[in-house]
Amino acid sequence: MEILEDSEKKPLDFIRQIIADDLQNGKHQKIVTRFPPEPNGFLHIGHAKSICLNFGVAEEYAGTCNLRFDDTNPSKEDVAYVQSIEKDVHWLGFEWREKVLYASDYFPQLYDFAVELIKQGKAYVCELLPDEIREYRGTLTEPGRESPYRQRSVEENLQLFTQMKNGEFSEGTHVLRAKIDMASPNLNMRDPVIYRVLKAHHHRTGNTWKIYPMYDYTHCLSDMLEGITHSLCTLEFQDHRPLYDWVLDTLSTPCHPRQIEFARLNLTYTVMSKRKLLKMVEGGFVDGWDDPRMLTISGLRRRGYTPASIRNFCKTIGIGKSESRIDMGVLENEIRSDLNLRAERRMCVLDPVKVILDNYPDDLVEEMTGMNHPQAPDMGERAIPFAREIYIEREDFMENPTKKYHRLGPGREVRLRYGYLIQYVSHSKDEATGRITEIHCTYDPETKGGTAPDGRKVKGTIHWVCAKKGLPVTVRLYDRLFSVEDPEADKNIDFLEHLNPMSKVIISDAIAEPSLAALQPGETVQFERQGYFCADSVESIAGKPVLNRTVTLRDSWESKK
Repeated sequence: MEILEDSEKKPLDFIRQIIADDLQNGKHQKIVTRFPPEPNGFLHIGHAKSICLNFGVAEEYAGTCNLRFDDTNPSKEDVAYVQSIEKDVHWLGFEWREKVLYASDYFPQLYDFAVELIKQGKAYVCELLPDEIREYRGTLTEPGRESPYRQRSVEENLQLFTQMKNGEFSEGTHVLRAKIDMASPNLNMRDPVIYRVLKAHHHRTGNTWKIYPMYDYTHCLSDMLEGITHSLCTLEFQDHRPLYDWVLDTLSTPCHPRQIEFARLNLTYTVMSKRKLLKMVEGGFVDGWDDPRMLTISGLRRRGYTPASIRNFCKTIGIGKSESRIDMGVLENEIRSDLNLRAERRMCVLDPVKVILDNYPDDLVEEMTGMNHPQAPDMGERAIPFAREIYIEREDFMENPTKKYHRLGPGREVRLRYGYLIQYVSHSKDEATGRITEIHCTYDPETKGGTAPDGRKVKGTIHWVCAKKGLPVTVRLYDRLFSVEDPEADKNIDFLEHLNPMSKVIISDAIAEPSLAALQPGETVQFERQGYFCADSVESIAGKPVLNRTVTLRDSWESKK
């Protein structure tokens, strides 16, 4: 029987189908999932897919989801990463069960399980150096060779493992390996390392431990101890599943979670490798993990993306078994759709040129009325000051307008948004550069609000800002971080060579409506005809917002093709 989602009557994805079947046939009474990040960096949009899946299915099936940190490599971990991950998960709209969990919570049990493997003759202490272990491992076409230490007695292995735990050996000299099959076609089963000596201070356990378990060993046992029913992970762990199962089967654990793999998220015009993201941060190629150009969750938040837009994006792309590359435009369309409904409208001139209305009173300042949202009257109205001198966009004036150009120019009349109809009179420019310095026009006092009582039609409508009352603002035009769809396609070229030099353009002389002085950090508005902009949550101060462009009003990259 096909199980359908009630809301959209679409077939469930393969993971939800498995879960639904397990509940229906009584295999599980309650679903328990987990999201297990390593606290060695900030989360990115790929992690958001996993967060939405793990927490999402738990919500949908009245289950629970644990937030569990895989803190088994203290040399690369930091409390700041823990705090950022907790903030990101919560910001996306999800809550974890009871309290945050850590793999380090289980270090004593994990050690005891390792001792049990030794006693079963299923683990041994090996003294091969790391390079030698790789050499002995073999290749995809050649079997591995057994370690000369593989046949040690249980007693000797127990003694050596105790010495490892007590810190009596140097890093890299002794490891504990599972004894499985050096001829296995799966390289992960060729006596994998499950413990190594690591004398690093741990952010939770201090200097208590001198040895730390490896991920593959830790993960399955942590899942088991927490009663996880479905361990959802990305496809790169598919070849690790036999080891996941081997550990639990060999130890005859009372709970055996089912590992299920799904395709990771790959997006155009970006990289998802945490190592490469760290390289950009440490190399100063971006302004930190929360740089609005970075597709980290903190970067997206600072840029003005909403939790709903990211959740909707993850829902739109769905869950599959095959790797694919999602176009960045899909993500951008989701934030456009979301902000189109919630963002109030404002006017801001990014490249100002002054317009002087020759027949407007010198000392008069009027208040025009502008709707905060043209499709949502309940969002109210705002007062917009208007005076003799205003600023318009430089591109909204053309000295020699073409036939299809409907904005201001010699012989042209245009409508000022929420203002008057104005008629061109003259303009002046810098003869050395050819740059327009000011434009003179007249206004029709009978057309307040932009409507002519005689019914004459005007094709062009442009935005503007009062020169006397306008608010000077700094605007950052953020764009895609890379200039090519797949920065990693050519392995002979460093991905950094594909960085987009125009990914961040700073405009320091923009002029905005004075109402933007009340914009709070993190708030987003639509600049009419320009795009959606967010008050920077780090650098904005009261009355002086720094505006980050979240996204353009349309896909400018697609239009360039």
